[in-house]
Amino acid sequence: MSAAGGPQVRITDGALADAASALVEKLVGDGAASKLSAGDPTLWGPAAEPEASKRLSWVALHESSRPLVDELAALRRGLHDEGVDRVVLAGMGGSSLAPEVICATRSGGPVGGDHPLVVLDTTDPGQVSDALAGDLSRTVLVVSSKSGGTVETDSQRRIFSQVFEANGIDAATRMVVVTDPGTKLADLAREEGYRSLVEADPGVGGRYSALTAFGLVPSALAGVDIGELLDEAAQAAPELARDASDNPAIVLAAAMAAAHSAGAEKVVLADTGSGLVGFGNWAEQLIAESTGKQGTGLLPVVVEGPEAPGFADHGPDATAVAIGPEGSGAQIAVSGSLGGQFLLWEHAVALAGRLLGINPFDQPDVESAKQATRDLLASASDGGGSTGSGDDTPVLTDGPVEVRTAGDGSWLGTPGTLAEAIQALVDQTPERGYLAIQAYLDRLDDASFETLRPELAKATGLQTTFGWGPRFLHSTGQYHKGGHQNGAFLQITGSVADDLAIPGQPFSFGTLEHAQAIGDAGVLAAPKNGGTARPVLRLHLADRAAGLVALAHAVREVGR
Repeated sequence: MSAAGGPQVRITDGALADAASALVEKLVGDGAASKLSAGDPTLWGPAAEPEASKRLSWVALHESSRPLVDELAALRRGLHDEGVDRVVLAGMGGSSLAPEVICATRSGGPVGGDHPLVVLDTTDPGQVSDALAGDLSRTVLVVSSKSGGTVETDSQRRIFSQVFEANGIDAATRMVVVTDPGTKLADLAREEGYRSLVEADPGVGGRYSALTAFGLVPSALAGVDIGELLDEAAQAAPELARDASDNPAIVLAAAMAAAHSAGAEKVVLADTGSGLVGFGNWAEQLIAESTGKQGTGLLPVVVEGPEAPGFADHGPDATAVAIGPEGSGAQIAVSGSLGGQFLLWEHAVALAGRLLGINPFDQPDVESAKQATRDLLASASDGGGSTGSGDDTPVLTDGPVEVRTAGDGSWLGTPGTLAEAIQALVDQTPERGYLAIQAYLDRLDDASFETLRPELAKATGLQTTFGWGPRFLHSTGQYHKGGHQNGAFLQITGSVADDLAIPGQPFSFGTLEHAQAIGDAGVLAAPKNGGTARPVLRLHLADRAAGLVALAHAVREVGR
C-alpha cells in the first residue's frame, strides 16, 4: 500500500487486474520504477535514448524547483507593492494547463477565488479582447514559452505590450518571461529590460513541466503556496521510485497498457470528487502527446462526470478511470493530493510508454499543423488568398451554418441538411473509432459549445472528445495524427465580429485562428503513411449563438 496521504491507485475491475498483473511483475522485475526515478534514459530503447537523455529532469523537480519558492514570493511582493495583482498568463499547452489546474484547485473553483489567473491560450479575437479589457493598471503578463517562438504566445505579448504603452504603462515593467535558456524570447526579455526573466529547466518537456517554472511562476504570482505543492510531490516521490507491485505508478501504467492490449485504447477520465479542478485537461495532454504516435497510443477522453456518456456506458474500446473517490462504473480509481497526482501520472505515463514500445518524450506529428499554418499565412501575406471563412466554397449552407470538408471530401456525398452532414461523418467512423469535436472559438464566451460532446456521444454511442482550438494542437493534436487512425473530426469555426491586428505582423488574430483551423484540417485529411484519409467535417458559423442552436438541433437527429 502507498504511504498515508500519498497517491492511491486501485484497479476495481477483476479482469483488468488479472490482465495487468503480468505487466506489473515485468516492470518490477525490470527495476523500471527505480531506474526512472534515477533518470535512466535507456528504459525506452536505443532509438529513444538520445531524446530521453534530455527529458528526464522532471523526476527530481520536487527538489530542484525549491529555489523558486523564495524567488517568486519576492517577485510577487514587489508587484503588489506597486498595486499589480492581476495575473494574465500567455501560454499554450504545457505552459498553461498546469497553472490553470493549480490556481483553480487552490481557489476551489475555475473562476475567481483566492488565486485568480486569467489564462490566455487562444488566438480567438474575442477572448483576447476580454483579457485586454481587464484593469491594466493592476495587470502583469506572464509570457510563457518553452521554445520561445510559440506564435500564439508571441502574438499575445505583442498586443499586450502595445496596449500597455497606449495606456501610459511601461510595458517592460509588466512583463514576466518564462522560457528555456538561450531562446529568442530570453534574449528579447534581456534586451527590453522586462520585469523578470525566469529560465526553466531545459531537461524537461512541456507536458512534464507542471512543477517547473512553467507551472510555478504564474501560480505563485497568483498567490498559490507552491512550496506546499512541492511538498506534496516530495511525499509521493519515494513511493513512485519503489520496485514493488503496489507502487501506484506501476499499477496505473500496467492497467492502462493491459487495457490497450485488449483493444481498449481510450482512457475515459471523470472526476468523482477529487477536488482537483480541471485535472483531466492536464492529464489529457500528458497521455495523448506522450503515447499517441507510431499508429498506437492511449486516447484520453475527458468527460463531465461519472454519469456522463462515454464513462458510465463505456464499451470494450475504453477504460473508465475515476479521478478521486471511486465512481460508479470506474475500472480504475486514482486519488491523492495535487502535487502527488502530477508526479504519479507523469511516472505512470512514462512507464506505460515503455510497455507500449514508444518514446514518451517526442512529438513527431505536432510540427505538421504548425507548418501548414505558416504556409497559409505566408500565402495570404503574399497575396495568395485569404485564410478566412471565404477560402473555399461551402458544400451546403443550412441557416447560420456553412458546411465544408477538407481533402477531397468525397465521403460526404450531397447532404441536404446539417444533420445529414453530421450523420455522414458519424457513418465514416470505423468500428471502435472516435469522434473529435474541435472548436476554434472563444472558450469563455462560447463555453456552451462543450455541451455538444455529451450530446453527440449519447446520440452515437461513440467515444467523443472535445477540444478548444488552437490549444488542443499542443495536446491531443499529436494523437490525432500519430495515434490510432480511427478518428473522425468535426471542426467548428465562427465569424469574428471585431478582429484584432497583431502588432508587427501582416496578419490578425482572426486570420491566424482560421489559418490554424484550416491548416490542421488539411493535415488531418491527408492520407498518412499510405493509409486512408481521415474524414474532416468543417462547420463555419455565420452567427455563433444561432449556430450553437442549429448544431444542437442537428445532433439530436443523428444516430449510429
